[in-house]
Amino acid sequence: MGVFAEIGSNALLFLLVFGMSATVDIGHMKEQLSNKRAFLTGLFLQFVILPFLGFAVVKVLFLPAPLGLTLLVVTSSPGGSYSNWWCSLFNADLALSVAMTAISTILSVAMLPWNLYIYASNAYQSDESVMEHLNWSALFISLFIVILAIGLGLFCSANVNSPKFNRLANRFGSLAGIALILFSTLLPTGGGGEQDDNDSGIVEVWEQSWYFYVGVASPCILGLLFANVMTTKGVKLDKPERV
Repeated sequence: MGVFAEIGSNALLFLLVFGMSATVDIGHMKEQLSNKRAFLTGLFLQFVILPFLGFAVVKVLFLPAPLGLTLLVVTSSPGGSYSNWWCSLFNADLALSVAMTAISTILSVAMLPWNLYIYASNAYQSDESVMEHLNWSALFISLFIVILAIGLGLFCSANVNSPKFNRLANRFGSLAGIALILFSTLLPTGGGGEQDDNDSGIVEVWEQSWYFYVGVASPCILGLLFANVMTTKGVKLDKPERV
């Protein structure tokens, strides 16, 4: 990824998380911070179930290392940005989502390397240098950006205390979310599909092999199914909290 692409994606990520965080009602968020059942359920799904699902997909589809490692990074990363955005769009519990993002992002400083070490090492046992391929600095920069955006967003929401500001922040964050999707989709990537004629290894998202799309979609779909069953039939969270 070029410098421009990295700066652009990080800037949009900050704006998205800031916009969603600045929308949160601080009073409601304080109430949700004592919701231990919801937090423990979310952390279990985030750091136990989802990384395992990513590992299972890598093994079942025999994904090559560049694509497989990327998938493991995504499934081992904390929830954030887009989860907050979806909660806002579907009128779910945004305060719980932002609080969950903050806690999981802080915990991911330890859990992300731990899960990656376990699953990447077992998925690619023949490649002893597999962990060296990961861009650790970029990963932790993204974590820092999310934590900073949440902190500033909540600070603004608490101090401005204006419904108009909350609405503007929500719209601003939504536009940043759409822009980030378009930016990520149109940005050329490498490693997942067949190399093009110039052997650069750079391919567009829509030019990937079939296992790229199956691999990306499978952990999301399986994770959603498992989470809905667990939160509905198991711990029985309120409907807005299940999202």
